[in-house]
Amino acid sequence: MFFSIATIAALAASTSALAIPAKRETISVTPHDAYSSSVGVLGCKINTDRVAYWPSAVSCDKMCVRVSANGRSVNLLKIDTSGGAYDIAYDAYNYLVTGKSATEDPVMGGGVSATYEDVPMSECEDLLLTKDKTLAFTAANAMNFVTSCKETDSWVGNHFSLFNIANSACTLGVDERCEYPDLTKGNQPTCPHQLGLQTAMEGSAVKNIAYGTGVVSKALQ
Repeated sequence: MFFSIATIAALAASTSALAIPAKRETISVTPHDAYSSSVGVLGCKINTDRVAYWPSAVSCDKMCVRVSANGRSVNLLKIDTSGGAYDIAYDAYNYLVTGKSATEDPVMGGGVSATYEDVPMSECEDLLLTKDKTLAFTAANAMNFVTSCKETDSWVGNHFSLFNIANSACTLGVDERCEYPDLTKGNQPTCPHQLGLQTAMEGSAVKNIAYGTGVVSKALQ
């Protein structure tokens, strides 16, 4: 059977592409015990025990990362920026160290040697708590980031939702969906109630796990 040089080269390139593993980086991960999101991701709409706080800008596409250490791995949502450390949610850190939740067997310690790799967002789908598996943002305070993502063919631009919840800790506002605005007419989302209400919310607040003790408490911000 005869193959042209061009066909052989194409097959070789295709095989090489399939053989290249995902790029892994070695880092030192540290625990982070208070939820936050610099781009306005709502903590009550995700699993906040599986969040990464990376020393880089939050991406519209690469928001799912797999961190591995001690023979264990966790998939994390990168939705906040740290000051320089590779922080991860305390519960995720505790699991990598002990194999147990921070509420069950809390540990204390410094950086843990780990590797990480960017993985498809489908690997983090179980961390999204919205019924339609979109990533939920605060409608009042996240429009700059959401709009920048929507202007590109990015994962966030195609899989976001807006809620009339005023802060990432979900202590203020109304738990209702809002519509993305027609930017030719304005940049304010449309909600059933007034956008940005400061009404106290009950039962939706993010829960933090205290470092070293494993005590669960309500997030305030």
